Amino acid sequence: MHIDRYEGQAGIKGIFLANRKIDDQIKTFITYNKGRDWRLLQAPDTDLRGDPVLCQLPFCSLHLRLQLSENPYTSGSISSKETAPGLLVATGNIGSELSYTDVGVFISSDGGNSWRQIFEEEYNVWFLDWGGALVAMKHTSVPIRHMWLSFDEGRSWTKYSFTSTPLFVDGSLVDPGIETQIMTVFGHFSLRSEWQLVKVDYKSLFGRRCSKDDYQTWHLHNQGEPCVMGERKIYKKRKPGAQCSLGRDYSQTVVSEPCVCGQGDFECDYGYERHSNNQCIPAFWFSPSSLSKDCNIGQNYWNSTGYRRIVSNNCTDGLRDKYMAKMEKCPGKAPRGLHILTSDGKLVMEQGHNATFVILMEEGDLQRTNIQLDFGDGIAVSYANFSPVEDGIRHVYRSAGIFQVTAYAENSLGSDTAVLFLHVVCPVEHVHLSVPFVAIRNKDVNITAVVWPSQAGTLTYFWWFGNSTKPLITLESSISYMFTVEGMNTVTVQVAGGNTLIQDSKEIAVHEYFQSQLLSFSPNLDYHNPDIPEWRQDIGKVIKRALVTGIPDEQILVAVFPGLPTSAELFILPHKNTTERRKSSEADLEQVVEILFNALNQNLVQFELKPGVEVVVYVTQLTLAPLVDSSSSHSSSAMLMLLSVVFVGLAVFLIYKFKRKIPWINIYAQVQHDKEQEMIGSVSQSENAPKITLSEFTDPEELMDKELDTRVMGERQPSAEFCFTTWVRMLVFWVSGEAMTLIPGTSRALRH
Repeated sequence: MHIDRYEGQAGIKGIFLANRKIDDQIKTFITYNKGRDWRLLQAPDTDLRGDPVLCQLPFCSLHLRLQLSENPYTSGSISSKETAPGLLVATGNIGSELSYTDVGVFISSDGGNSWRQIFEEEYNVWFLDWGGALVAMKHTSVPIRHMWLSFDEGRSWTKYSFTSTPLFVDGSLVDPGIETQIMTVFGHFSLRSEWQLVKVDYKSLFGRRCSKDDYQTWHLHNQGEPCVMGERKIYKKRKPGAQCSLGRDYSQTVVSEPCVCGQGDFECDYGYERHSNNQCIPAFWFSPSSLSKDCNIGQNYWNSTGYRRIVSNNCTDGLRDKYMAKMEKCPGKAPRGLHILTSDGKLVMEQGHNATFVILMEEGDLQRTNIQLDFGDGIAVSYANFSPVEDGIRHVYRSAGIFQVTAYAENSLGSDTAVLFLHVVCPVEHVHLSVPFVAIRNKDVNITAVVWPSQAGTLTYFWWFGNSTKPLITLESSISYMFTVEGMNTVTVQVAGGNTLIQDSKEIAVHEYFQSQLLSFSPNLDYHNPDIPEWRQDIGKVIKRALVTGIPDEQILVAVFPGLPTSAELFILPHKNTTERRKSSEADLEQVVEILFNALNQNLVQFELKPGVEVVVYVTQLTLAPLVDSSSSHSSSAMLMLLSVVFVGLAVFLIYKFKRKIPWINIYAQVQHDKEQEMIGSVSQSENAPKITLSEFTDPEELMDKELDTRVMGERQPSAEFCFTTWVRMLVFWVSGEAMTLIPGTSRALRH
C-alpha cells in the first residue's frame, strides 16, 4: 500500500518515489519504468565524517520523507528542479524503516541511483540560478544569521552571514525568473519585534557568464542500464564547481534516441497479473474471451497477449511484435450471459409510467442475433439485432400486477433466455380498516383492510395490535386475531405499495361478555343522512346522550352503520370495575338491558336532529311474517319448500286412495342446537297489537311420539289427513325458524 508518492525527477518521465507499508513498516522505493518494477534505495557508502555506513539491502536502506511543503516559503522535505537534471534533495534516515529520529539531508546527482548525506540535521534547501547552486538554511526554532552555499551539488559548502543580528526565520523565497540569484529572507529579531525582510544578492559570487567549457553531459540510467522508458537520454548541465552564471538565454539540451524493446518495457494488460516467473496470466475474475463479446462476425478485434507497452514508453522493435495485441477475426458465438434489467435498477413501476428495459449479453454476435422481449401483458416486440435496443426498450403498463418480462436472444449458433419479474403498482390513495366495535376476549376476530383503488397490484400489509413493537406482515388484506386483554385495544394497519405507505387505525372494545341490540329510527332521519363517517360518529354520540340517564357512560356504546335506511347497534358492556363472579355480573348487565329496552319500547328515546326535526329510536322488531327475500338463493329455497309440500301431500293422498300398504316406517328425528340462545319475543309499538310466540307451535319430537303411540295402540295405517297435517306443521315450524334466521330481529342473546 502506497502511503506517499513523489515524481522522482522533475522533467524526467517514468521515475517515481513511493513510501509503501510492508509488514507494518514504511519503506521508500523507487521505479524507473512508471511502477512496473520497484526497488529499495541504496544507502550512502559513507557518512559526513567519511566513516563507512553498514547498511545491507534488503534489511537496511535509505528512507525519505516525500511530503511536499504546504508553505510556499519553505523548501519541503523533498525537492527537484527541471533545469537541474538528475539532482534530488530530500530529508530522511538510514535504517530498516522510515523514522523521525536521526534525521539528515541527502542528495542524489544521478536521478536517485546513488545518494550522499549533506547534513546531519534538518535543513531547508533551495535552488539558485536555474539549479546551478544550492542554498541551505537550518530548520530550527532558534534565531540564526548564517546560511550555506554550494556550487558542486552539495559536495562542499561555504558559510555566509546574511544578517548581523540573529533572526527568527519564518521563511524565505527565491525570486523567480532571471533574477534567481536573489533570495529574500523574512522573520523577526524577537518575539515582540516587527517583521524584518532581508534580501540576499548572490550575483557577485557567480562572477562571470558560463562558457562552453563550463558544461558537461549527463546520461540518464537505471543502475547502469542506459535505456529508461525506451529511450537513451543525454542532458547538458553545468559542471560541479563552476562558479558561472547561466543567464536568461540558458536552454537545456536533451539528446534522445529510442531503444530496442525489452521485457522491462511492458507491463501486464488489464485483467492479467504478474507471477513469480515474470509472466502475465489472467486473473481469477477475468475472462480473456470477454474482449470479443462486442465483436461481430466479419469484423476484427485486438486480442491481448496479456502484455502492453508502458504508457509514454518509446521503445521500438525487439519484443514489441511479440507482446503487442494481435488483430484477429471475430469468432461466431452463440448468445450467452443474457441479462435483462430496468434502466434505474428498480423492480417496482407505477402504472401508466414508462418502464425502460435494458438487455445485456456477455457473449454473442450483436449484429446477427435476433432479440425478442415479451412484456408479460400480452405485448411483445422483436428486433433483428442489438442496435435498436442499446438505449433501452420502453413500455407502458396499463394495469397493475406482477408481470414476467422475458428476453430471448437467438442466432444461428444457439439461443439464451433471461427473465425479470416486474411489480406494477397503482398508487394507493386510501385505506379503511373494518373491525367490529366490540369483541370477546380470547376469541378470534376477523379484521379487514379495504384499499382504494382496489386494483392496486401487490401490496404489503403491516398489522399493529395494542402496544406491540413488531408488526404482523401479510400479503392478504384480512387477518384473524385474538385479543387477550380487556379494555380498549388499538388496531393499526399500514399498507405499502411501491413508494406509497398509508395507514388507518381503529379501536376495539374487548370484554369477557356483553349484550347488543339493533336499533332503527323514524324515517325522517334518512332524509338528513349524508352517509359519511363523521356524521355517523356524531349521531352515535347524540343517541348515547339520549338514552336513559343513571347508567355509567362507559357501559354504553352506539355504532351507526353506513348506508340507508339508517340503522345502528347498541352495545351494553359490563362495568369496568366489576369484581364479583361472572354470574352476578351477568345479572347486573341484564338489569341494565331491561332498563334500556323498556325505554326504547315505550318510545322514550328520541333526540332533536335540528330545530323542528325530532327522531325516535326504536328496537328493531323480530317478526314471523312470511319470508320475503330478494336474493336468488332464498327465492330458490322457498320455491323448493313449496314444491316439497305439494308433492308430500299428493303422495299421502295417493297412498290413502289406493290403499297401498307400507311394511313399516322408521322415523327418527334429532334436533341439536349449536348455541344456547335466549330468544326474546318482539315488542310491538302498540300494546294492542297481537303477539306471536314460538310456544304456539308443537315441538317436532312431540309430533313424532304421538304418531308412534298411535301406530302401537291401533296397529293400523294412519289416515292421510293425519300424515298431511303432521308434515305441514313440521314444515311450518322449519319455515318459521328460517324466517327468524333470515329476517333481522332482536339479538338479546348473551354473547360468550
